[in-house]
Amino acid sequence: MNLYGNDMDETTSPLESGLGWTIAWDPQDRDFIGRAALTAQKSAGVAHKLVGLLVEDRAVLRSHQKVLVANVGDGEVTSGTFSPTLQRSIGFARVPASTGDRCEVEIRGKLVPARVVRLPFVRHGKAVIAL
Repeated sequence: MNLYGNDMDETTSPLESGLGWTIAWDPQDRDFIGRAALTAQKSAGVAHKLVGLLVEDRAVLRSHQKVLVANVGDGEVTSGTFSPTLQRSIGFARVPASTGDRCEVEIRGKLVPARVVRLPFVRHGKAVIAL
C-alpha cells in the first residue's frame, strides 16, 4: 500500500502513483474535480511511474536513495524496508516511465543491483514475485 507523504502526496497524481485503478472513469459524463487534468495526463502518458524494487544483494532500501536506470534516467526510492517474508530488501521507487526490469540503487556510495517487480510483493502471506 502506498504511504502518503512518501509514495504519494499532493504533487503526484493517482496515475503516477500506481493508483489509476481507484479512479471512477465511468460513466463518461461523470464529472469530478481534476477529471480534465487526469484525462489529459492519461492520454499523454505519465513521465514517471511507481514500481516495486527487490534488492538482489545485502542492503536495505530507504527513502530518497537514488535509482539509476541505464540509458533511461534516474529515479528515487520513495519507501523501503526489509521483508521478513521474502528475506530481502524491498521498496517502492518513482522511476522514468520507460524503465525496464533492472536498475541500480545508490546506497552509501555503492551501486547495488535491483530488480523492478510488479506489485504486490506478498499476498496472503506468500510471495507473489519470483525470487
